[in-house]
Amino acid sequence: MKDASKISDLLMRQEEIHIVTHIDADGIAAGTIAKKSLDREGIENTIRFVKQLDEDTIEEIKDTGKMTWFTDLGSGIISKLDGLDYVITDHHMPDIDGGKRIHNWRHFNPHTYGIDGSKSISGAGLAYMISISMNRENRDMADLAMVGASGDLQDAALCRFFGWNRKIIDIGKKEGVLGTMVDLRMFGRHTRPLYKLLQYSDDPFFPGLSGRESACISFLKSLGISDGGREKRWIELSPDDRKRVTSALVKLLISKGFGSAFSSRLVGEVCELKREKAGTELRDVKEYATLLNSTARYGYAEVGMRICMGDREEYLKKANDLLKNHRRHIVNGIQFVKKEGVQEYGMLQYFNAGDHIRDTVVGIIAGIILHSREAKNDNPIVVFADKDGREVKASARTTAPLVSRGVDLSKAMQKAAYQLGGTGGGHEMAAGATIPRGTEDEFLKMLDKEIRNQLT
Repeated sequence: MKDASKISDLLMRQEEIHIVTHIDADGIAAGTIAKKSLDREGIENTIRFVKQLDEDTIEEIKDTGKMTWFTDLGSGIISKLDGLDYVITDHHMPDIDGGKRIHNWRHFNPHTYGIDGSKSISGAGLAYMISISMNRENRDMADLAMVGASGDLQDAALCRFFGWNRKIIDIGKKEGVLGTMVDLRMFGRHTRPLYKLLQYSDDPFFPGLSGRESACISFLKSLGISDGGREKRWIELSPDDRKRVTSALVKLLISKGFGSAFSSRLVGEVCELKREKAGTELRDVKEYATLLNSTARYGYAEVGMRICMGDREEYLKKANDLLKNHRRHIVNGIQFVKKEGVQEYGMLQYFNAGDHIRDTVVGIIAGIILHSREAKNDNPIVVFADKDGREVKASARTTAPLVSRGVDLSKAMQKAAYQLGGTGGGHEMAAGATIPRGTEDEFLKMLDKEIRNQLT
C-alpha cells in the first residue's frame, strides 16, 4: 500500500492521463475504475482499449506525449517502454527481459511482491487499490474490482476468492455493494431457465444432460420441478428444491465415474453486486463479466465501459445484442471443433481454428472444450487462430490439478513464444501467445517440452 500511495500521488499531480487497458472483462473493469477515479478528481483523461501492446501500438502511445496508465496489461512488455512516462497496474507475469525493471515502484504487479497474480488479485483489483489510495470514496467500486476478478476466473481453483480479492470483498461488504453466499456455481443462476442452466453447463460437464435440452427437462421433472424448469430460474427455487437438484447432480457425476473432488466443485462461493437488480445479467459477477467480454471482444469495449459507468438504458440494450452475437460465435466455434476434432501432441491436446474462429474468443472456446466430451484427456489444451497475415494467436488452458503439480502456462507459453520471436504470458491456468504464422508445429514442440519439464 506504500507503493500504491506513491503511484496515486504521482497520478494526482498530472493534468492529463491516457489510460490504456485490455479488451476483456478484467480490462474493461480496470479501465473504468481508473477513469472514474480520475474523473472524480477532476483530472482530464482519455482511454484506449487494445488487444495487445505490439510495437506499433507502443509507438502510438508514446506519440501522445501524455502520462500513460496501463491497466490489466503492460507487464509483459515493460522492457520496451523506455522513453514513456507510465504507471502499470497489471497482474500478468512480467516479461523475460524486464527482470531489472520489475521492481520499479511505478510497476504495480503482485508478482514483484511474491503474490500470485493469477489467483490473488486481478487487473481491476490493482486499479482499485490505487483508486482507494487516491480517495476513500472510491471504496464503492469494489464491485467492479470483483467483476474483473471473476472475468479472469480467479475463483476457479478453490471455488472461492482469496488473497487480496478477499480483502476487496470485505471492503465491498462494508460499503454495501457486494455480497457472497455458498450456492451453485454454474453460470446463469439469475437469468437462465433452470433446464437451460443444465443444458449449457460445461464446468462441470454433466454426462447425459449437457447439450441435451429434452434430457434436462425430463431430469428436472423426475425431481418434482414443475414444467421441467422451463419457467423457473435457479434463484426462484425454494431452498428444498435447490438441495434436491444439487444432490441429484452430485449423484449423477459420481455415478458416471467423476470423483468427489470434481463433484464438490458444483457448489462454492458466489459473489453478487448488491446495487444491481436480482434476476438481471448484472447481479452475478460471472454474468456481468460475460456481458463485458461480449462487448470488448467484438470492438465495442466502450459499450461495456459505459455500463460500468452506470449508463444503462441505451448501452445495456447494445450489450445484450452483442451478447447474443457472442454466444453465436461461441456455439459456432464449438461446432467447428466438434467437426474437426481435437488432436494430441505429447503432453498437449490442440486444434487449429485457422480463420474459422475469431482470435479474441479462442481462449473462451479452449476453456469450454477442455471441460467437455470433445477433450481427449485432461492435458493442457492449445488453440490456434489466425490473427492477421503474419501472426497466429495461441490460447492455452489447463486444470487446477495440473497447476498443483507444477504446470504454469504463463511461463511455458512465454518461453516458447520468445524463442520464436513472439510474445506470450498470462496466468498459470490460462495464457496466450502471439507467434509468427507457420511456426505452430515448432511452438507445440517447445511448449510440450516446457510442460514436461515443469511436471518433472
